[in-house]
Amino acid sequence: MRNFSFANPVKIIFGKDTIKDIANEIPIGAKVLMIYGGGSIKKNGVYEQVINALTPFEWFEFPKIEPNPHYETCMKAVALIKEKKVDFVLAVGGGSVIDATKFIVAAVCFEDGDPWKIISEGMSIEQAMPFGTILTLPATGSEMNNGAVITRAETEDKRAFFSPYTYPKFSILDPTTTITLPSRQVGNGVVDTFVHIAEQYLAYRENNTLLQDNFAEAILKTLIVEGPKALNIPTDYGVRANLMWASTWALNGWVGCGIIQDWATHRIGHEVTAFFGLDHAQTLAIILPGVLTVLKEQKAKRIQLLGKEVFGLSATSDDILIDMTIQAVEDFFEKMGVKTHLSDYNLGDEAIEKVCERLKERDWKLGECQNVDYKMAKRILELRK
Repeated sequence: MRNFSFANPVKIIFGKDTIKDIANEIPIGAKVLMIYGGGSIKKNGVYEQVINALTPFEWFEFPKIEPNPHYETCMKAVALIKEKKVDFVLAVGGGSVIDATKFIVAAVCFEDGDPWKIISEGMSIEQAMPFGTILTLPATGSEMNNGAVITRAETEDKRAFFSPYTYPKFSILDPTTTITLPSRQVGNGVVDTFVHIAEQYLAYRENNTLLQDNFAEAILKTLIVEGPKALNIPTDYGVRANLMWASTWALNGWVGCGIIQDWATHRIGHEVTAFFGLDHAQTLAIILPGVLTVLKEQKAKRIQLLGKEVFGLSATSDDILIDMTIQAVEDFFEKMGVKTHLSDYNLGDEAIEKVCERLKERDWKLGECQNVDYKMAKRILELRK
């Protein structure tokens, strides 16, 4: 295990009827901006619960945050915060809304030119506004970490940033808010969570990380057991609770302590989304099996461990076990209703060339061994046509 420093300051409030508790978490007298997405919260009762809880406060709202949130939209929210002199922000939604909010609260305080520099140049964030979240779509883990991914629409550029100043002060996790989610979003959320773990668990290891491995395997097993149930029995509270908590734990930092991590699947996937608009989880379901196939020698022991400990597989040889495991991953994604080939989304050679040209321009070297360049990315994507 490598040396590490770890702290996660996010207060989690979990369970039924907990949205009302935001009134106890937001500072007295605060001016609040509620940020949300396409309006589903007005159909499932969440919006009403939130505005009831905000009764003691002066509050405003900013709707229509996009999936894969746009920098341009975020800057409109920044302008509203400054105009209304808001001093607390409340994100109500899934990962896109929470990611957008993280950028917004940082951009409001950024005084060194264009806030896009936070992402494009890695400029340091020195401060950010306080914010909390109400999670309605478990998938990204953004409710309990300090990272976000933002897209600049005009340049088709999607990138991530991290800062110790962009942890939520609190996050409300009420599993009942997820019961009315469309099956597509349920499937996407499970796949996204699975790949978050895969990017950590399947990375090459220098030494023993037994506790992290056990954490990761428990989360993956939960997804495999409960994911299909959420599609078949949408109203099962216990299933929804397990999936919501698994999603949060997949990317709150615990599983990744002291280990090398991969993230090549995500980085390549971000480019596919930026250019072609696929759901984030759809890109992950396409790319991960390709990454595991091309890097099967490097990741051999980790893939075998996944097959044995998570999928319960056995085989007469290591090579057969590896191939069986990769197929099991792909089959699970398909079972969750998320297609796993570029052709499923009417993409082919032109899309591959466009993505790989972007990777070449940036001279990215991805993965835990920094050996996934644009040439290897092309091999990975060509396997997924």
